[in-house]
Amino acid sequence: MTDPTLTLRGVHIYKGWLDGGAQEALRDALREVVRQAPLFSPMTPYGKPMSVRMTSAGKYGWYADRGGYRYVPRHPDGQPWPPIPEDVLAIWRDLVSDRRAPDCCLVNVYREGAKMGMHQDRDEADFGWPVLSVSLGDDALFRVGGTTRGGKTESIWLGSGDVVVMGGDARLIYHGIDRIRPGSSALLKGGGRINLTLRVVD
Repeated sequence: MTDPTLTLRGVHIYKGWLDGGAQEALRDALREVVRQAPLFSPMTPYGKPMSVRMTSAGKYGWYADRGGYRYVPRHPDGQPWPPIPEDVLAIWRDLVSDRRAPDCCLVNVYREGAKMGMHQDRDEADFGWPVLSVSLGDDALFRVGGTTRGGKTESIWLGSGDVVVMGGDARLIYHGIDRIRPGSSALLKGGGRINLTLRVVD
């Protein structure tokens, strides 16, 4: 197992895990995912649109509407989700496991002003598998708390190519993105940030 660059409340952070060439290759692979499964703006159960746009790859995709947050086997247009790109699976194999592949690769796209409130990833059947997150594009202020809502939090800026692994005692930690830093990366045309989140669902 590769040692993380740093650990924040049990969350392993691998700074600069992907070099410039690997980031560009991953960006290009994601273009095909978005071509097959176009980005959409989900609605929260409270009737408010989320500030991020999203799509997914893999066996399941993540979806939200007035019926709640859940995994679904098809894109809103009715098509199955495209396969998870090999470049993404290679990161999972390097940092998590080569025995079990993730079931879902959630793709969140942040533009200026977008954020993600503090939340837990707890809709999966087995919390024994970690959640792996990849950052591409503009820097994002990542905030982590504890395993219960409220209390003190800590924050760190994630840059393009950084990878985060939340497992063990940190698997159900509350976390979120407060804001992005526009113009901090030239990877994405027009700026913004892409976040990939890999999860074992079944």
